[in-house]
Amino acid sequence: MSSLLNISRPPVFCAGCSHKRITHGLDKAFQNMGLSGEQIVIVTDIGCSGLFDTFFHAHALHGLHGRALTYAAGLKMARPELNVIVTMGDGGLGIGGAHILSACRRNLDITLFILNNFNFGMTGGQFSATTPSEVQVGSGFLNRLERPLDVCRVMSSAGAAYVRRCSSYAKDLDEEIENAIRFEGFSIIDIWGICPGRYTKRNKMTPKIIEDSLAKLPYITNPIPENIRKEYGRHYRKLAAEQKPFPSPAKIEKKFVAPDSGRREVVILGSAGQRIITAGEILCLAGLTAGLQITQKNEYDITVLRGPCISEVILSPEEIGYTGISTPHVILALSQEGVDRGKHLFDHLDKNALIIRAEEIHLPRCNAEVQQPDFKAQNIKSDDLALAALSALAKQSRVITLDMLESALAYRFEDKALASARDLVERVNINGTSSPSLPKCLLTS
Repeated sequence: MSSLLNISRPPVFCAGCSHKRITHGLDKAFQNMGLSGEQIVIVTDIGCSGLFDTFFHAHALHGLHGRALTYAAGLKMARPELNVIVTMGDGGLGIGGAHILSACRRNLDITLFILNNFNFGMTGGQFSATTPSEVQVGSGFLNRLERPLDVCRVMSSAGAAYVRRCSSYAKDLDEEIENAIRFEGFSIIDIWGICPGRYTKRNKMTPKIIEDSLAKLPYITNPIPENIRKEYGRHYRKLAAEQKPFPSPAKIEKKFVAPDSGRREVVILGSAGQRIITAGEILCLAGLTAGLQITQKNEYDITVLRGPCISEVILSPEEIGYTGISTPHVILALSQEGVDRGKHLFDHLDKNALIIRAEEIHLPRCNAEVQQPDFKAQNIKSDDLALAALSALAKQSRVITLDMLESALAYRFEDKALASARDLVERVNINGTSSPSLPKCLLTS
């Protein structure tokens, strides 16, 4: 097999840089394996190691510092037949440490080469995650405050099954690289080298020193017995194939005409247990039955045992580009907690806005029309208030119609739940709804 090196873009490392040896070792490994460029993707990030994707006639992806493994994981899952190679420096190792640990745990068939020259060579020779504590680097005394990372011990403890250390000056470097690529699972080689542009200007480092230092470290048996397991991608596809097919989403055909033209914004202000999110979903489904574009944005649950208080829904005949709501057309005020948390929404309401308020809810002063159905007299419980308010809205043909609401219920519920929801909608009586005049809204004090 011929070389895959890009002769129009030869390696441009500093004279004496060990990265050049690794470039040629990787190319020789590709030749030994009989790989063509179409079978390989080289993923890199920032730094001197980030130049590797330009030196080969192969697929390539160049990304953010420390994030190369995240791109590589996506590539391997999408194209499992590719040999995915990641080159990363000790700088990227430290910056993307969490991604490396995830890759060790996941065991995707990716090969990571850490080009370890013990400093940030491209950006000034600052200390990295592997810089020895006793050396002099371009970041003062800071490396003396930290213990350098033992790449192989960390990766093996995180679950990597193939972990090697070697020198970039090893005679069998191409064989080391080939063995790592051939391993089915996540494999790592921590390749030690020399940075003449930065590191060796202040510190002595030679191939012999690297060789002697590596010899003093414990030998690692590969693959690591306790970490041997199924390769993630193949195992994932097997388990996924055994799952029951996921049902196709319901297709909602347009069969009604919305009562209002233009964009309509509705905010539901309630509290935990009032089914605020469900009411928002029902409103969205109702909008879909009239062919409207819809969005729903819910308040984030601050704690597990406290449900959302606010749901914001937009219904529009046009595409919705911005989902923020500052001046809603309708507010369903169902609890004091929700009203207090959404009090800023009342500041700019005009006389055309509508508020449907449950009893005993105090509102900030505003100019909107306020309606107060007598839900309590109709024996409507707190957890049914949101649906009852939607019924009151639909029975006035404001935003949605009753036909739209009933169709939405049929999409959302089944059997007893559907019968109960329909009964509630039917029971809501708006004839006795009061509309306070002066003041139109009670003051919250």
